[in-house]
Amino acid sequence: MNYYNEIKETLIKNEIYKKVKDYSKNKSDLNTYFEVGRLIVEAQGGEERAKYGNKLIKEYSEKLTKELGRGYGVSNLKDMRQVYLKFRKCRTLFGELSWNHYVVLSRINDNNKINYFINLSKNLNLSIRELKARIKSKEYERIGKNVDTREPKVNSLIKNPILIKVKNKNENEKLTEYALHQSILENMDDFLKELGMGFAYIGNEVKIKIGDRYNYIDFLFFNYIYNSFVIIELKVTEMRAEYIGQVMKYIGYVNKYIRKPFHDETVGVIICRKKNKYVMEFCTNPNIFATTYQSI
Repeated sequence: MNYYNEIKETLIKNEIYKKVKDYSKNKSDLNTYFEVGRLIVEAQGGEERAKYGNKLIKEYSEKLTKELGRGYGVSNLKDMRQVYLKFRKCRTLFGELSWNHYVVLSRINDNNKINYFINLSKNLNLSIRELKARIKSKEYERIGKNVDTREPKVNSLIKNPILIKVKNKNENEKLTEYALHQSILENMDDFLKELGMGFAYIGNEVKIKIGDRYNYIDFLFFNYIYNSFVIIELKVTEMRAEYIGQVMKYIGYVNKYIRKPFHDETVGVIICRKKNKYVMEFCTNPNIFATTYQSI
């Protein structure tokens, strides 16, 4: 087989197809570049030899560029090979993601991590820039292993730590709860993204009356995926047992006076400076979770 001619013909057909049927050009790119990656691997003598054989790619790149124009540089052909090697066990690539999404994902070694970002990109329509930023922030590592965003659970989607943008950050000064609170309000869009999918902001310093005393919930959110209200309390100290009692009280109030029968149980999240595993070990409420924050 003349692999170069096969690759050239495949690329030419793709260019013609895209001009005629522009609405499906992304899917055509995915199929074409994936097929080119397969042909390159075969031309190099299989997967093991393909890992090291870049001389052939350089030769093909020079000829394709001369005959077809720009877009077929050495790095692009290497990407086609890499994507094929990474996703060859998949019979098809998801059309919701662009070729460049797969190029970025092909550089990840952990398959669970790849699946996490595939689902996240599909569900949130992440741009390439947003996908790269989430990978760089170590989002997957902060959530934990074996995460499945197709059936998200509250405790599996809470990041640790939560990254909070802080203006005029000083490493030598400890944040006050007020400063942390204000930083979240000033960067609410970023905070919602940090919390995960499906969160909607309801209010801050939400005033409730328990007995003859007023209390204030730091933040109240609703999550349409969990179909539940989410209480968030901020603490700039290590996790303490009394924080659990405080949040349990708030959960009870929201369940009784705000939550409707068609809503799921209210969830409480305590964001503190440092975890205390012994405190959480004996927390009997399955709807209370603790995590830490990191100012950036």
